[in-house]
Amino acid sequence: MLKLIKEHQSFGGKVTYYSHLSSSCNIEMGFSIYQPPQAKFKPLPILYFLSGLTCTEENFMVKAGAQQFAAKYGLILVAPDTSPRNTGIVGEDDDWDFGTGAGFYVDATSEPWKKHYQMYSYVVKELPELIAINFPVQTDKQSIFGHSMGGHGALICALKNPEKYQSVSAFAPISAPMRCPWGEKAFRNYLDSNQANWRDYDACELVLNYGYSRPILIDVGTADPFLEEQQLLPELFEAACQKKGVTLNLRMQTNYDHSYYFIASFIEEHIRYHAEALNSTKT
Repeated sequence: MLKLIKEHQSFGGKVTYYSHLSSSCNIEMGFSIYQPPQAKFKPLPILYFLSGLTCTEENFMVKAGAQQFAAKYGLILVAPDTSPRNTGIVGEDDDWDFGTGAGFYVDATSEPWKKHYQMYSYVVKELPELIAINFPVQTDKQSIFGHSMGGHGALICALKNPEKYQSVSAFAPISAPMRCPWGEKAFRNYLDSNQANWRDYDACELVLNYGYSRPILIDVGTADPFLEEQQLLPELFEAACQKKGVTLNLRMQTNYDHSYYFIASFIEEHIRYHAEALNSTKT
């Protein structure tokens, strides 16, 4: 059952925040949803946005400026939280890049995290089922995008489920988490030390092992500090896509950083990209 938290009018539609008891994560989870004015009259395609480290279900809706373009192109937007919260797990709030706000969109296999940190299953299965029951969506028309850790999440969700998502894009994604400090830390703690398990959640490994038949859009700012820190590694994902013949449009945006100013600057292009893919899909 959904619990209404708050609601705001926006560009003729409404942004609504809900919480619910998650069967995947075994705790209360939150998400936000934007229903454009067209949703009053007919079911619409749905576009999921996965946020980055430290974010909640609110950051994207408040900062990205996406609602006006979702209204323009007739898409429902959904943004889940980035992790379970207040689980009582010792140490979950110790680091900004692990635990609370840093679920990394994986299904944890390690104790004590596996009881609650099942974000992959939550995003791919539970949340879409919940949305389908409660909102006017076209369940056969859904796409996914995200930012940073959420860009990683969007890529792996799409690569592992090409039949589920009609398109995928990302802003500054963590493209090779097995080979960057953020990803190594998260995977070691959530997924044990067995790197065979890590490959299931690494976009580069997924492309190399399974390929992908749909195009991928990625934007990265050339002034992104995490690019220099070797956290994002888009060049490795580009090389993997080239090796497998996957169509990747990797755009290096001059002087843009990692912030929501960057996302807001290109959000319409991403939403239009997804709208075109969703509207070309026959029901």
